[in-house]
Parts: sequence; C-alpha cells; structure tokens
Amino acid sequence: MFLMKDIVRDGDPVLRQEAADVTFPLSEEDQQLAKDLMEYLVVSQDPEQCKKYGLRAGVGLAAPQVGVSKKMASVLVPPVEEDGKSPFTDVIINPVIISESVQAGALTEGEGCLSVDKDVPGFVPRHDRITLRYYDVNGEKHQVRLKNYPAIVCQHEIDHLHGTLFYDHINKDQPFSRDDDMIMIE
Repeated sequence: MFLMKDIVRDGDPVLRQEAADVTFPLSEEDQQLAKDLMEYLVVSQDPEQCKKYGLRAGVGLAAPQVGVSKKMASVLVPPVEEDGKSPFTDVIINPVIISESVQAGALTEGEGCLSVDKDVPGFVPRHDRITLRYYDVNGEKHQVRLKNYPAIVCQHEIDHLHGTLFYDHINKDQPFSRDDDMIMIE
C-alpha cells in the first residue's frame, strides 16, 4: 500500500511529463500498481485507517503521483446518495475525454491534490459534463458519461497524465472569478 511518503510532491519532474500509454495485457507490475492506487483511496476514505497510516484522504490518485509515468489512475468518488453507492469508481487506463459540455463547473471550495502540500485558493474551471473512454485492468473498453463532481475528479486525474496540475487552470489575476453561468458544485 502506498503511504504519504510515496506520493511525489509538486516540483518533481514526473508530475510535468506526458505519461506513457499502458499496454495490455497488464504486466504483473502494472496490475500491482492498479491495485495499490485503488487501495490508497479505499484506506484513505476510512477515517480510522486514514489516521492509523497518517494519510490524507483522496478521491483520485494517478500513477505519476507515485513516480510512475504511465496513463493510469484510480478514482473512488464517495457515495452521496443514501444507497451508499459510489457515483464512479474504477482504475482508468489510457483515459480519453471524447466529448465535453460547453457548460463549465467548479468546486466551491476549490481543488486540492495529494501532490500539492500548500493551499492554492481559487476556482478551477472544468467541463461540467464529460464522456470518458478508458480501459479497465482487464483491458475492457468502457465509455461513461459523468457530470458534476465525478466529472471534475476524472478531469483532475487525467490532467496528471498530461503533466498538468489543478492550479494551472486558476486565473492568476483573479482566482475567484467565474462566468455567470458556471455551475458551482458543493
């Protein structure tokens, strides 16, 4: 399992590189990477386990964040409905956003990142809805439509695979500026 000491921090060149495509079938090393990326998220979202291991809670973790420049990320969006089901959970491999809404969305509290230790205030404008194509750990192709928070989480993780950090999207002169029609997500 990855610990906070394994998370690459802002300033490391791997976070600014274009990650390499992953080949199938997955090597044993890539299978273990996928398992470890998801395990971090599962453990970090359990308050007792999070405290026990000294983790920061996360909803996404990309391979470059653990020093591996490959197009792989885990996403575990916590349940928001009473049914207890996550709106999106998977290891996304070689993900591509194939369509996106014109409508922008942003988190009211801004975004954070396990690789960025400092608070970077400001709205991070993203597409409110996306259609995502990716492969899972078995090499099966998926195409899903996501909106609001799950869409934002996936865009954040995909940015990591292309050498972009969330604060690159923040307006440097007016970090809290936004279009009137931007959807603000709690």
